Amino acid sequence: MTLDALSDGYLQAALLLRHRLSALRRALRDAPDAQERASLRHRIAVLTAMQTQCYELAALTAHYYERSFYRNEKYTL
Repeated sequence: MTLDALSDGYLQAALLLRHRLSALRRALRDAPDAQERASLRHRIAVLTAMQTQCYELAALTAHYYERSFYRNEKYTL
């Protein structure tokens, strides 16, 4: 697998997460009780962090070999 293909995979995962987050936000508006709303907020927070990481890793893997590309310090040694 090439880094370019890996980048595409990260982008696809981020798009799936975006659709799931939209559904969870709609469910949050219609949630009947406080416990369910708290559970939905937690799931939204976790998935939002995952989505951000997918976008960051997609950019990193797409431009990994470009000299001028700024690399995110979270993903370097």
